[in-house]
Amino acid sequence: MGRKVINKRDLHDTSSIQEDLNYWLSKTPEERVEAVDYLRKQYYGSTERLQRSARVIQRS
Repeated sequence: MGRKVINKRDLHDTSSIQEDLNYWLSKTPEERVEAVDYLRKQYYGSTERLQRSARVIQRS
């Protein structure tokens, strides 16, 4: 069983946010799309398409 890890950050310290932004801005659009696709595959599995869901709400 894996360990849960919690990273706490000071929300007023924007240096780490700026570092993350600079990192992703240094990547090409293709590399960014590949990273998003990798994360999507980890979350949803290796499905080719995103899953669709719909909810019907009865209004009075």
